[in-house]
Amino acid sequence: MKGSRVAGLLLAAGRGSRLGTPKALLEYEGERLVDRGVRLLEEGGCHPVVVVLGAATMQVRRAVAVRNPDWRTGMGSSLRVGLSALPPEAEAVVIALVDQPFVRPDAVRALIESKAEVAVATYDGRRRNPVLITRPHFDQVAEMAVGDVGARPFLKAYRELVTDVPCDGLGDPTDIDTPEDLTLLG
Repeated sequence: MKGSRVAGLLLAAGRGSRLGTPKALLEYEGERLVDRGVRLLEEGGCHPVVVVLGAATMQVRRAVAVRNPDWRTGMGSSLRVGLSALPPEAEAVVIALVDQPFVRPDAVRALIESKAEVAVATYDGRRRNPVLITRPHFDQVAEMAVGDVGARPFLKAYRELVTDVPCDGLGDPTDIDTPEDLTLLG
């Protein structure tokens, strides 16, 4: 992927039902998680960065913010909205989730440098986010993204296309999902 245009896509539309507040608005080290996610993708080598919003309306600097009117239906609709908002010159996209604030830009760079058609970050051998998908697969990923799942159905159906990229030591993919997880934010 070196020399190609890789966009970033941050999924940040959820309401954080288990938390009682949208995760995008949470702060870690004085920075909203939505801003931290934009920075992750930018510093990892993605341009432009598209952020999909839904439950919360907010200004997001250094990114193209798009609204998912169907955010209540789950992550699948946000992924579809985000993929459709990418500029035509984007040859690939790195997809990240707003609720994983401990992933580092090195993980995004590792995905891009893999030069894979489809790449998934792994931690301790387990597939997690972020994920890189090249443009020839955007339509199929969007078609398979339904309900509260994103690219997972595509990744399972087309295992032969997926390159696992070890990201051990390049951050922590822990999700912030429950009130107990807030202690991780300090």
